[in-house]
Amino acid sequence: MDYFSAVGVSCALPDPHGSDNLKVLFSDISVSLGKGEIVDLLGPSGVGKSTLLTTLAMLNPYGSTAMSLQGKVCSAMTPEQWRRQVVYLPQRPTLVGETVFDAIRLPFTFKAFRDGDKNGDIPSEEDVRTHLDGIGLKDVELDRSPRALSVGQQARICLLRSLLIRPKVLLSDEVDAGLDDASADCVGRMLQTHAQENGMAVLRVRHRVSDGRAHRVLRLEFGALTQASDDTPMKRGDSDDD
Repeated sequence: MDYFSAVGVSCALPDPHGSDNLKVLFSDISVSLGKGEIVDLLGPSGVGKSTLLTTLAMLNPYGSTAMSLQGKVCSAMTPEQWRRQVVYLPQRPTLVGETVFDAIRLPFTFKAFRDGDKNGDIPSEEDVRTHLDGIGLKDVELDRSPRALSVGQQARICLLRSLLIRPKVLLSDEVDAGLDDASADCVGRMLQTHAQENGMAVLRVRHRVSDGRAHRVLRLEFGALTQASDDTPMKRGDSDDD
């Protein structure tokens, strides 16, 4: 039995011009992830990589699929309960709060988190400081405004916030796209550590050269999802935009 499974994954977008025609991005594809497995998702711009992730996170009103997590079907959970365990990390970071510390602790204030299995306590200032130092952000003060951070710093903080929740599945949408090589490697190590130590499964959209951490590589193109070699070079047209 797969740790995470999604079958019959489909998405058809309405015509923005108002006709009855639908744009089918993908139809009846399947995705499975093993416990602690890291899977990279590649594909040209516009094929629906981000859309696939939002569908798996139950965030896409035009997507449909039958999913299960550790043998429990998603229909037995509320969308909020599902998203508590299957976390989508968007390509463009968003931090809400007056300070970095507030922004990191924000998810812990949500009802879905308070009512569910917390998998740990709310992180303290000391915890957050230690984690920030570990991802190369020693120069970011906890009381700094998130608006004063670079895009790369915001991306790493968004990743840290998601990891502190300890999800069972992380759907990462090019979180390393705006980072230099050293910072991107730091992010990769974070994901690898959490996958190995906590059993978190990771599906990550990437456009960088392989960092060797993925157990498998999938390619989404022409509405189909296929297995690819982990050393498959990026094709012209692959990008960080979906």
